[in-house]
Amino acid sequence: MPTAFDFSAVDLDGKVQPLSQWRGKVLLIVNTASKCGFTPQYQGLEALWRKYGPQELVVLGFPCDQFGHQEPGDAEEIRNFCTLTYDVTFPMFAKVEVNGPNAHPLWAWLKTQKGGLLGINAIKWNFTKFLVGRDGQVISRHAPTEAPESLASRIEAAL
Repeated sequence: MPTAFDFSAVDLDGKVQPLSQWRGKVLLIVNTASKCGFTPQYQGLEALWRKYGPQELVVLGFPCDQFGHQEPGDAEEIRNFCTLTYDVTFPMFAKVEVNGPNAHPLWAWLKTQKGGLLGINAIKWNFTKFLVGRDGQVISRHAPTEAPESLASRIEAAL
Protein backbone atom coordinates (compact mmCIF):
# COMPACT_ATOMS: atom_id res chain seq x y z
CA MET A 1 0.00 0.00 0.00
CA PRO A 2 1.54 3.34 -1.01
CA THR A 3 2.23 6.06 1.53
CA ALA A 4 2.97 9.76 1.16
CA PHE A 5 6.64 8.89 1.63
CA ASP A 6 6.66 7.01 -1.69
CA PHE A 7 6.34 10.25 -3.69
CA SER A 8 8.77 12.94 -4.80
CA ALA A 9 8.27 16.52 -5.93
CA VAL A 10 10.41 19.27 -7.41
CA ASP A 11 11.17 22.13 -5.03
CA LEU A 12 11.38 25.84 -5.87
CA ASP A 13 15.08 25.37 -6.69
CA GLY A 14 14.24 22.76 -9.32
CA LYS A 15 15.59 19.86 -7.25
CA VAL A 16 13.69 16.62 -6.83
CA GLN A 17 12.84 16.10 -3.17
CA PRO A 18 11.75 12.62 -2.08
CA LEU A 19 9.12 12.84 0.62
CA SER A 20 10.85 9.83 2.17
CA GLN A 21 13.29 12.32 3.74
CA TRP A 22 10.46 13.07 6.18
CA ARG A 23 9.56 9.42 6.87
CA GLY A 24 8.31 9.03 10.43
CA LYS A 25 7.22 12.66 10.70
CA VAL A 26 3.73 14.15 10.53
CA LEU A 27 3.05 16.07 7.30
CA LEU A 28 0.63 18.88 6.56
CA ILE A 29 0.39 19.06 2.77
CA VAL A 30 -1.28 22.18 1.34
CA ASN A 31 -1.95 23.55 -2.15
CA THR A 32 -1.16 27.25 -2.02
CA ALA A 33 -1.55 30.43 -4.07
CA SER A 34 -0.19 33.95 -3.73
CA LYS A 35 -3.22 35.90 -4.95
CA CYS A 36 -6.10 34.14 -3.21
CA GLY A 37 -8.47 35.26 -0.50
CA PHE A 38 -7.01 32.46 1.63
CA THR A 39 -3.39 33.54 1.04
CA PRO A 40 -3.10 34.97 4.59
CA GLN A 41 -3.22 31.32 5.73
CA TYR A 42 0.51 31.28 4.97
CA GLN A 43 0.86 33.03 8.33
CA GLY A 44 -1.00 30.27 10.16
CA LEU A 45 0.87 27.54 8.31
CA GLU A 46 4.19 29.13 9.22
CA ALA A 47 3.07 29.40 12.86
CA LEU A 48 2.24 25.66 12.92
CA TRP A 49 5.61 24.86 11.34
CA ARG A 50 7.48 26.92 13.92
CA LYS A 51 5.47 25.60 16.88
CA TYR A 52 5.30 21.92 15.98
CA GLY A 53 8.33 21.51 13.71
CA PRO A 54 10.57 20.63 16.68
CA GLN A 55 8.06 17.85 17.47
CA GLU A 56 8.40 16.57 13.89
CA LEU A 57 5.60 18.28 11.97
CA VAL A 58 6.59 19.21 8.42
CA VAL A 59 4.42 21.67 6.47
CA LEU A 60 4.75 21.22 2.70
CA GLY A 61 3.47 23.94 0.36
CA PHE A 62 2.52 23.14 -3.22
CA PRO A 63 1.71 26.25 -5.29
CA CYS A 64 -1.11 25.68 -7.76
CA ASP A 65 -2.47 27.92 -10.51
CA GLN A 66 -5.60 25.89 -11.33
CA PHE A 67 -8.06 28.08 -9.42
CA GLY A 68 -8.74 31.52 -10.87
CA HIS A 69 -5.10 31.96 -12.05
CA GLN A 70 -4.19 32.91 -8.47
CA GLU A 71 -0.60 31.65 -8.66
CA PRO A 72 0.70 33.26 -11.86
CA GLY A 73 4.35 33.65 -10.81
CA ASP A 74 7.37 31.52 -11.51
CA ALA A 75 9.37 29.78 -8.79
CA GLU A 76 11.45 32.88 -7.96
CA GLU A 77 8.37 35.10 -7.71
CA ILE A 78 6.64 32.55 -5.48
CA ARG A 79 9.68 32.28 -3.23
CA ASN A 80 10.05 36.07 -2.96
CA PHE A 81 6.36 36.57 -2.20
CA CYS A 82 6.27 33.85 0.47
CA THR A 83 9.51 34.96 2.10
CA LEU A 84 8.98 38.71 2.01
CA THR A 85 5.27 38.79 2.76
CA TYR A 86 4.82 35.89 5.20
CA ASP A 87 8.39 34.93 6.22
CA VAL A 88 7.70 31.36 5.05
CA THR A 89 10.46 28.95 6.01
CA PHE A 90 8.69 25.61 5.52
CA PRO A 91 9.47 23.59 2.36
CA MET A 92 7.84 24.93 -0.79
CA PHE A 93 7.64 23.13 -4.10
CA ALA A 94 7.36 24.11 -7.74
CA LYS A 95 3.87 24.70 -9.10
CA VAL A 96 1.77 21.58 -9.53
CA GLU A 97 -1.65 20.70 -10.81
CA VAL A 98 -3.88 19.05 -8.22
CA ASN A 99 -6.80 18.13 -10.49
CA GLY A 100 -7.20 16.68 -13.95
CA PRO A 101 -5.06 14.39 -16.09
CA ASN A 102 -1.85 16.28 -15.24
CA ALA A 103 -2.37 16.21 -11.47
CA HIS A 104 0.84 15.57 -9.58
CA PRO A 105 0.89 11.89 -8.51
CA LEU A 106 1.03 12.85 -4.82
CA TRP A 107 -2.14 14.91 -5.17
CA ALA A 108 -3.88 12.21 -7.20
CA TRP A 109 -3.07 9.77 -4.39
CA LEU A 110 -4.11 12.17 -1.60
CA LYS A 111 -7.54 12.61 -3.20
CA THR A 112 -8.08 8.85 -3.33
CA GLN A 113 -7.23 8.57 0.36
CA LYS A 114 -9.64 11.22 1.62
CA GLY A 115 -12.37 12.42 -0.69
CA GLY A 116 -14.17 15.69 -0.32
CA LEU A 117 -17.74 16.44 0.62
CA LEU A 118 -20.49 14.50 -1.11
CA GLY A 119 -17.91 11.98 -2.34
CA ILE A 120 -16.30 14.47 -4.71
CA ASN A 121 -12.57 13.86 -4.70
CA ALA A 122 -11.49 16.91 -6.71
CA ILE A 123 -9.69 19.68 -4.91
CA LYS A 124 -12.14 22.57 -4.92
CA TRP A 125 -9.82 25.52 -4.19
CA ASN A 126 -6.48 26.72 -2.94
CA PHE A 127 -5.39 25.92 0.63
CA THR A 128 -6.94 22.47 0.83
CA LYS A 129 -4.97 20.67 3.53
CA PHE A 130 -4.11 17.01 4.12
CA LEU A 131 -2.79 15.86 7.48
CA VAL A 132 -0.59 12.78 7.09
CA GLY A 133 0.49 10.58 10.00
CA ARG A 134 3.94 9.29 10.84
CA ASP A 135 3.04 6.11 8.93
CA GLY A 136 2.51 8.10 5.71
CA GLN A 137 -1.25 7.54 5.65
CA VAL A 138 -3.74 10.39 5.35
CA ILE A 139 -5.42 11.16 8.65
CA SER A 140 -7.73 13.93 7.50
CA ARG A 141 -8.59 16.37 4.73
CA HIS A 142 -9.44 20.00 5.49
CA ALA A 143 -11.26 22.56 3.39
CA PRO A 144 -9.71 25.90 2.43
CA THR A 145 -12.09 27.61 4.86
CA GLU A 146 -10.52 25.76 7.80
CA ALA A 147 -7.83 28.01 9.26
CA PRO A 148 -4.48 26.31 9.87
CA GLU A 149 -4.62 27.08 13.59
CA SER A 150 -7.88 25.13 13.86
CA LEU A 151 -5.88 21.97 13.08
CA ALA A 152 -3.69 22.26 16.20
CA SER A 153 -5.48 19.59 18.24
CA ARG A 154 -5.42 17.11 15.33
CA ILE A 155 -1.72 17.84 14.76
CA GLU A 156 -0.98 17.36 18.46
CA ALA A 157 -2.82 14.04 18.44
CA ALA A 158 -0.84 12.89 15.39
CA LEU A 159 2.46 13.92 16.96
